[in-house]
Amino acid sequence: MSKIRFHKLAALVVLVGFAAWMGTGEFSSVGSAQTTPEEKPAVAETPKAPARTVAVVVPPRTEHARAIRISGQTEAEKRATLATRAAGIIAELPVKQGDHIKQGDLILMLDAEEKAAAVDTANAVLSQRKAEWEAAQKLTKAGSAAKLTADIAWSNFQTAQSQLQASEAELSRNQVKAPFNGVVDRVAVELGSSVTQGGEVATMLSLDPILAKGEISERDLRYVKIGDEADVRLINGEEVKGTVRYISRDATAKTRTFPIEIAVPNKDNAIPAGMTAEITVRANPTDAVVLPRSVVTLSQNGDLGIRAVNAASKVVFFPIDLVDDTQNGLVLGGIPADARIIIAGQDLVKEGDEVKAQAADEAALKKLAESAAGTQ
Repeated sequence: MSKIRFHKLAALVVLVGFAAWMGTGEFSSVGSAQTTPEEKPAVAETPKAPARTVAVVVPPRTEHARAIRISGQTEAEKRATLATRAAGIIAELPVKQGDHIKQGDLILMLDAEEKAAAVDTANAVLSQRKAEWEAAQKLTKAGSAAKLTADIAWSNFQTAQSQLQASEAELSRNQVKAPFNGVVDRVAVELGSSVTQGGEVATMLSLDPILAKGEISERDLRYVKIGDEADVRLINGEEVKGTVRYISRDATAKTRTFPIEIAVPNKDNAIPAGMTAEITVRANPTDAVVLPRSVVTLSQNGDLGIRAVNAASKVVFFPIDLVDDTQNGLVLGGIPADARIIIAGQDLVKEGDEVKAQAADEAALKKLAESAAGTQ
């Protein structure tokens, strides 16, 4: 033992003592409160957030005609480019641009002296053949002439009538007449100038009624029918009323929309063709409510609609059907009659949240009532 140094002996004693202590298992209690295996540490509960208060209202119901707005333009009911059926020199040109004319009025007359003379000759021959036929009838009845003589006279009379008609038809080829009532929009020739067969002479428009044309979406097509009333607002601010006259049953391939025409009375031709117009077609009235634009929100799926509170004080979402957009607010369909619609705080809650519903104040209710009355 004398050969073992003191520090080695001390280290051996410490090692033996540490091993004995480890064997007891009591080291687990060092640095922490001693717990039994059955005990579990307490977990702190998160306090539940109080239900959010929202303002709700059951809005008054109203019957409102669905408004379908369409961008379009005005067009003439009829448009015709008049042309000559023969070549010649213009002898008469009694119209000018802007003239209002009636069906059958002369627009242009080509020089046709020989054709006019042929008509005069045919008239004279017809008069002679008529007299001969009448005389032959009298002689036949008196027994002074054979029936064959009267038949020949009748045949000659019919031939003269045909010759007159042919002469008049040939003369009419030198005339250009108005095919309908309207206005002369453009005159492309001058008096005394030469024109070829088929040459353009003038352009005519029929502006009464004027047509407001646009295209309606396939989604709105079911709400519109022939005869429905429509409002047309022109680019100059003028507002006129018309009637749906035509709805195409064949969609435009690129846009999947359907051409539509609104006939607008235009007796004084004050509305020109080619003017930009906004068409609002009024469909049958439907049950709806009027709400401020601020009430409309998006669902979690991105759908447009409104939030309401159900009987269990939970937030629910209703997709909307936009019936009209008025100065008083949005006219919305598809909302249940007893729905308590959130008009304040709707963007701070989501579907399924439990809320505290508080009735809107009198001012909000009065405003909604006035809005509903203003849209009827």
